[in-house]
Amino acid sequence: MIKEVRSEYNSRFTNENYENFVQELNKAANCKIDFRVCETSLFLSEELTGKLKNACYDIIAQLDTDEYRKYSLNGVPKHLSVPGCDDKPLFLQIDFAIALDENGNHIPKLIELQGFPSLYGFQAYYQEIYEKFMWKPDGFTGFYNGLTLDSYKELLKKTILNGNSPENVILLEIDPLSQKTLVDFVVTEQYTGIKTVCISDIIRKGKKLFYMNNGKEILVKRIYNRVIFDELDRKETKFAFSFQEELEVEWAGHPDWFYRISKYSLPFLKGINVPECYFLSDLTEYPSNLDNFVLKPLYSFAGAGVDVEVTKEKLDSITDRTNYILQQKVDYAPLILTPDGYSKCEIRMMFIWDEKPLLVNNLSRMSKGKMMGVDFNKNKTWVGSGTAFHKE
Repeated sequence: MIKEVRSEYNSRFTNENYENFVQELNKAANCKIDFRVCETSLFLSEELTGKLKNACYDIIAQLDTDEYRKYSLNGVPKHLSVPGCDDKPLFLQIDFAIALDENGNHIPKLIELQGFPSLYGFQAYYQEIYEKFMWKPDGFTGFYNGLTLDSYKELLKKTILNGNSPENVILLEIDPLSQKTLVDFVVTEQYTGIKTVCISDIIRKGKKLFYMNNGKEILVKRIYNRVIFDELDRKETKFAFSFQEELEVEWAGHPDWFYRISKYSLPFLKGINVPECYFLSDLTEYPSNLDNFVLKPLYSFAGAGVDVEVTKEKLDSITDRTNYILQQKVDYAPLILTPDGYSKCEIRMMFIWDEKPLLVNNLSRMSKGKMMGVDFNKNKTWVGSGTAFHKE
């Protein structure tokens, strides 16, 4: 991306430093990281950083309208709607593939977006430990808008607590000890003072919720929600309350935004950074170049159910057509020169949306497989999770 910086990084790289880096990530959090950390992060040019920001703000301008807010209400399955949804998400993620335009220049292309928390704790922690073991150029950071590690942690804490005592705020998840993102929960606890609580351990008394801490019942006033309903149904998890009833609790952020800004948003959005996308139910005829499209179920996560080899026969066989989208494929650019070929990349731009959406951090994922997920990158190196550093 910046040829001189990439050459410098590759010449300085040693497996020993990388292994020490990963070991310290595990050790300092006292938690095993259950996903692959890439041997390199990204070092973005000012030009590409600018393109990413512009793409984000163009998309947000389309989301932050009365028209979109009305449209998005239909994205929430009626039986899963939670009372008290606010008019904007507290957290917003926008995922871009780095592709090439018709002139061979790098361009961000929207892959997905989500009004739901991402690894806000881990990505700051990653940068903190990275500084100790790995090289990056002076003046490069993964944060935005003048944030530093300390000011970012303060902002995250303020956002999650919203003036409440840490003991009355919980990170809620399904069987958190078994989640791949456990390290993020652990780091979030360290940064904010809140507890991670399994949904099965919640106690309900009327409209109030409680959890046990050192043998004492603690009132839950605010929930940093990490529960995904798709997983909740799939695991048939038993718990003491219903998300769909009136409860005396605040949400950080509200569960409905998981659906209201999601794959459901993609057919609504337009622009040079947005691939063509259609609800399968809206198509009276299919695009002639179906091999250039990917089929995605609306209500799934982590790539579950995605089909990259679309045919007319497969589409015709789908009966629940309202729950699928057909999205134009994106050809990822060969981006990062590694010892055994090029890696391609996605960048997640991470926002906290208070009075207005504030870009705060990012997450990068490198791949050499036909998709970004772990299953498509087994036995490969210089792939996995990282950060996109840029000059602030």
